[in-house]
Amino acid sequence: MKNTKYYPWVVVGLLWLVALLNYMDRQMLATMRPSMETDIPELVSGENFGRLMAIFLWIYALMSPISGIIADNLNRKWLIVGSLFVWSAVTYAMGYATTYNEVYWLRALMGVSEALYIPAGLSLIADYHQQKTRSLAIGIHMTGLYVGSALGGFGATIAAAYSWHTTFHYFGIVGVFYAFVLVFFLRDKKVAEVKTIDSDLMPIKEKSSLFKGMALLFTNISFWVILFYFAIISLPGWATKNWLPTLFSENLGIPMEEAGPLATIAISFSSLLGVIFGGILSDKWVQKNIKGRVYTSAIGLSLTIPALLLIGFGHSLFNVVGAALCFGIGYGMFDANNMPIICQFVSSKHRATAYGILNMTGVGCGALVTSLLGKSSDSGTLGSGFALMAGVVIIALVVQISFLRPKVNDFVDA
Repeated sequence: MKNTKYYPWVVVGLLWLVALLNYMDRQMLATMRPSMETDIPELVSGENFGRLMAIFLWIYALMSPISGIIADNLNRKWLIVGSLFVWSAVTYAMGYATTYNEVYWLRALMGVSEALYIPAGLSLIADYHQQKTRSLAIGIHMTGLYVGSALGGFGATIAAAYSWHTTFHYFGIVGVFYAFVLVFFLRDKKVAEVKTIDSDLMPIKEKSSLFKGMALLFTNISFWVILFYFAIISLPGWATKNWLPTLFSENLGIPMEEAGPLATIAISFSSLLGVIFGGILSDKWVQKNIKGRVYTSAIGLSLTIPALLLIGFGHSLFNVVGAALCFGIGYGMFDANNMPIICQFVSSKHRATAYGILNMTGVGCGALVTSLLGKSSDSGTLGSGFALMAGVVIIALVVQISFLRPKVNDFVDA
C-alpha cells in the first residue's frame, strides 16, 4: 500500500483521525467541569478552572518551536505514534484523578505530548503531497481538528449519562488502540533526493540555518505584522474553545450537557465551512490581485467583530448560535490563509520556524485570555469579556490591511 499512488491520501486519512483525537481529548474537559465539581470541589472556582485550562496552553506554546525542531530530526512516524499514545494514556489516567493537583499536572503533560504532533503531521503531509494537492491535503487535515473540537463537546453528555471517570477512560482507550493501528499503516517519507542534491552545498552553513532564519524573521517588519494580528485573533479563538460552553450555559440558562455540544458544534461546523470557502476564495483572488490572500483573511477578521459582540451580549438562542456560526466562518477564513500569507513574505527555508513562533505566540495569548476570563466568570462578567475582544480585533484588522503589502505569491531569498 505504501508504494501505491493512493498512499499519500491514505496518510491524510490516517492523520485526520489523529487530528480529531488531538482536539477532542483537549476540548472535552471544557464541558465536563460540572460533572467533576462534586469529586473535585476546587473546580467550582472559575479562576481555578481557568488555571487548569491555561497550563495546557502555556506548555503547548513553549513546546511549539521545539516540536518543529524535533520533527525535523526524528522519524515522524514514531513521533506521531508516541505523541498519540502518551496523550491518550494521559486522558485515560485523568479518569483516576482524585485531586485538583493531579488533574493539573496531567493536563500539563498532555500539553507536551499534543504539541509534538502538529509539526510532524503537517510536514509529513506536505512531503507526501506536493504542488497540486498540498493545499487540499492540509485543508482536509484541518477539518479533522474542527470535527474533533465539536465531538469534544459531547464529553459532558457522556459524563452525564455515565460518569466523568468513564468518559476519560473511553476516549483514552480509543487513542491508545489507534496508536497501535498507526504502527502498522503509517510510514514516514524520506526525501532522499533533496539530501542528494544538497550534499555538496556547504553543509556547515546548513547547521546555522536555524539561527539565520530567526534573525531574518525578526528583522522582517511584515513578519512582525503577521505575528501581531495572529496573536490578537488568538485571544477570541482560544476563548471560544475554552469558555464558550460556559457562556452558552449561563446566557441561555441550559445545562452544560446541552450547552457543550451546541457551542462546540456551532463553532467547529462553521469553521469547517470557513476554511474551505476561504481557501477557494484566496486561491482565485490572488491570481488577480497579489493582496487577495490578505483581503480574504481580512474579511474573516471582519466577520468575527460583530460575532463577538453578539456572543457577549446575546441572550436568545438565535442571537448566540447565529453569532457563533458567524465567528466560526470568519475564523476559518482567517485560519486557512495564515500559512499562504507567510509564504508571501518568508522563504521556504524558514516557514516552519515562522509558523512555530506564530503558534507559540498565539497559544500563549490563548493561555492569558483563558485565565482572565476565569476571573470574569467568577465576577459574572464573562459576556463583557467576549465583547471587549471585538475592539482589539478591530485594531488588528486595521494593522493587517494597512501594513501587509505582498509583492509576490511565493517569496524567495535574494
